[in-house]
Amino acid sequence: MDQFPGMDKTLAQYDAVTDECLALFAKKAHDYGTAWRILRVSSLTDQIFIKAQRIRTIQTVGESKVEEGVRPELVGIINYAAMALVQLELGVVDRPDLDAEQGIARVKAALHQARELMQRKNHDYGEAWRSMRVSSLVDLILMKLLRIKQIEDNQGNTLVSEGIDANFLDIINYGVFALIQLDEAEAG
Repeated sequence: MDQFPGMDKTLAQYDAVTDECLALFAKKAHDYGTAWRILRVSSLTDQIFIKAQRIRTIQTVGESKVEEGVRPELVGIINYAAMALVQLELGVVDRPDLDAEQGIARVKAALHQARELMQRKNHDYGEAWRSMRVSSLVDLILMKLLRIKQIEDNQGNTLVSEGIDANFLDIINYGVFALIQLDEAEAG
């Protein structure tokens, strides 16, 4: 795949963010195992929605009453979206059926799938996301979640639209882009 100028920097930043997300996921997998395997995709959609809505509230109000801020919520969104992709692929179970290492490997594969999509889209769009505000990226995540909820309410049937999986991949990428922008703003 042809690369455009700046893609090496983007890939390094992308990998740093997803490594951070996966490291937290691995710690939680150590503590909790893969209890998340029992969650229906709609439950994961709702968890992501709550996190995205909280970010929007913090951005609108300008303060947080709970210690965790925007960054941990974005990490959670990315991890929950990756878990949803695993659930779409493997199906929901009544009892956890993966050990921690298998769960980590599956989430890592979902993050890699999102990375590959990002590379293809960045090729076509340039790095348009770098000109966007973090608040716009959060709004796009919320819009994607509302689309997913509608598709879920339609039992997965769409006429011309991308499926649920494509929306979760976009959510991962928007979350990563927002974290990259927060990192850059913090670095000055």
